[in-house]
Amino acid sequence: MGEDVSAVVGACGGQDSAEDPALLRRVLGVRLRRLREAAGISGDAAGRAIRASHSKISRLEAGRVSFRAADVDDLLTAYGVRDVELRNEYRRLVQRANGIGRWHTGADLTVERPDTYLALEDAAALIRCYAPNLLPELVWTPSYAHTVYTIADRQPDIQRRVEMLAQRQQLLTREDPSRAWFVIEESALRRPLGGAEVWQGQMEHLAELAQRPNVTVQVVPDHVGGPAISGTPFTVLRFAAPELSDIAHYQHLAGPQFLEKPSELDRFNAVWDRLCVCAFPPERTTELLDTLVDLSV
Repeated sequence: MGEDVSAVVGACGGQDSAEDPALLRRVLGVRLRRLREAAGISGDAAGRAIRASHSKISRLEAGRVSFRAADVDDLLTAYGVRDVELRNEYRRLVQRANGIGRWHTGADLTVERPDTYLALEDAAALIRCYAPNLLPELVWTPSYAHTVYTIADRQPDIQRRVEMLAQRQQLLTREDPSRAWFVIEESALRRPLGGAEVWQGQMEHLAELAQRPNVTVQVVPDHVGGPAISGTPFTVLRFAAPELSDIAHYQHLAGPQFLEKPSELDRFNAVWDRLCVCAFPPERTTELLDTLVDLSV
């Protein structure tokens, strides 16, 4: 129970992400859940210990809300944690987890708690992403991103969003990069958003990414109908640290959703496996992109 929290978080990603409060909340939540389960205490009983509901415990254990030091103290008492040094370690972790991380974006970017997802994405060892009808954000060029953001919402902060996306994309090219696996619809490749010049630049950039040893790109051919397999874009994040389970993330009009129960992840993994089987093998991607560019000239 007394493992070093810094070591656990440090195994999740780069040096900067290791101290991100959103990721620390996630680790703290996982540790509290394991303590509760080891003590044989239900979510309802844990909620009563802090004068809250079972749903509040679920949110805390998922790392999606901030932690009150008093609540964590009460939970540790309920879970039978008496060791003073260990309790102090949790207090220090609560303080760090409630800070403002480098992915804190303010309240004006429309996505609820975007810092949580961005920190988790930045810390992931493997990112698997499928985006029907569009290319996944992590492969966008700045010009392509500007075009999509303008079409999507015409908000005044588009340039800021483009710059933030560029920061996110560094995880693919940094010294110790994350592995990324993208499944893309052939129809999305053919859609010339932004005009011929922007589109060609995007295809060339995608071809360059596909050559990187840490990046896999597969294309689902038009005749397969990938959206019939899944019409919802989703990302599954996997972490190096055993403390953190996989997380599936998808976005819809009502806001972002994070799923991590084994039964939920099984469904996403089944969809992913089917998409990959139906897609062209990765070694054909560069050829396909070159052919599309040649045909457009």
